[in-house]
Amino acid sequence: MYSISLGDDGAELSPLEPWQAEDFLAHMDRGREFIGQHNGLPDIVTDLASSRAFLQAYAERAAADTGRIYGIRTDGTLVGAVIFRRMDVGQGTAEAGCWLEPAAAGKGLVTRAVRTIIDWAVEERGIHRVEWWVSAENGPSIAVARRLGMTRDGVLKESYLYRGKRHDQEIWSVLAPVWRAARQGAQATSGR
Repeated sequence: MYSISLGDDGAELSPLEPWQAEDFLAHMDRGREFIGQHNGLPDIVTDLASSRAFLQAYAERAAADTGRIYGIRTDGTLVGAVIFRRMDVGQGTAEAGCWLEPAAAGKGLVTRAVRTIIDWAVEERGIHRVEWWVSAENGPSIAVARRLGMTRDGVLKESYLYRGKRHDQEIWSVLAPVWRAARQGAQATSGR
């Protein structure tokens, strides 16, 4: 298995696969309440069979080139994940997403991990538009979209029914030319 360093703090990004279902379930159990504030995944991944099924679904998406899931690990422990919920290479679009358990929040892990997968999607897969769909009440996730240089395209009023309540969803996006220009500007500023 391979992993990509996310910085000097020992954080790494690597694919999540069905054989890691026990590790994934343990991660979900540690973060169930925190993750479940805005993400329905804890309601889906409740036992080993559902954990394996979720990871298998993403393995099938990866095989079909329609989605991906990557784990964020610190010191070898799975603490979160980033995903492409949807990828349409023919249309050049993808939707990214994320979650973390509480102990990993506030360390920039998601921003670094999503930056890595967007770089891959744009440069390796030819994705032109990456979207970020987020509950309007999820301030930390909106902050990630801003740090990534995304633009808020709009709000879908009461479009998402979650745990008996209708939520507004914001749609943020970045286009490949904007992404590349920002990355080149950051590299020029850092003296690379």
